[in-house]
Amino acid sequence: MTAFSFACTGVRADQYAAGPTLVFRLRVTAGDNARVHALALRCQIRIEPARRGYESAEADGLADLFGERSRWGSTLQPVQFAQVSVMVPSFTGEIETDLVVPCTYDMDIAATRYLTALTDGEVPLLMLFSGTAFTGTGGFQVEPVPWDREAAFRMPVTAWREMVEQHFPGCGWIRLPRDTMDALLAYRSRHALPSWEATVAALLEEGADPPAHDPLRALTATTGRTDP
Repeated sequence: MTAFSFACTGVRADQYAAGPTLVFRLRVTAGDNARVHALALRCQIRIEPARRGYESAEADGLADLFGERSRWGSTLQPVQFAQVSVMVPSFTGEIETDLVVPCTYDMDIAATRYLTALTDGEVPLLMLFSGTAFTGTGGFQVEPVPWDREAAFRMPVTAWREMVEQHFPGCGWIRLPRDTMDALLAYRSRHALPSWEATVAALLEEGADPPAHDPLRALTATTGRTDP
């Protein structure tokens, strides 16, 4: 069997993608300068949070994922980031190719919450590979890519932030139930508010007077809806 090895040499935000996308540069090496006709590759990417340190502000932002810092010895477990496939073209010995990874800014996703909490430094990633290789010189033979093939990579936090800023400049993201969205839309239309930002600001202002403001309670009180 051909001995394959993998290394990630860099990452960039894809500025032309329709949605948030990172492009990892992947180097694939086939042992003994073997001829590879094609390589159908699968890659699972995990975040390994235990492989870096954290400032106090970062630790506060990660509390909902891993709990208090005193518990991190047992709670700082790997987080699934992505699972993608790529077809590597014909090569002999070694090739570099792009691994395109669509991302999300959905704050309900653990990987997004983790990455958003980081202020600087690098994100420790582990790439796990598998797949099917079509090799041979006179003809071709089919062989698997062993499940133990992997590559570690430290992605700069700036790459993630640059990608987010391209698609959501200066913005956050929140997912709401459909009935809550309908209530927000009705409130916005009724008050002729020009944007969602103005809509939320108006609700916050309305709810700020009695003792402590609760945006959702202010929303339901104004629209007559009940809590979802």
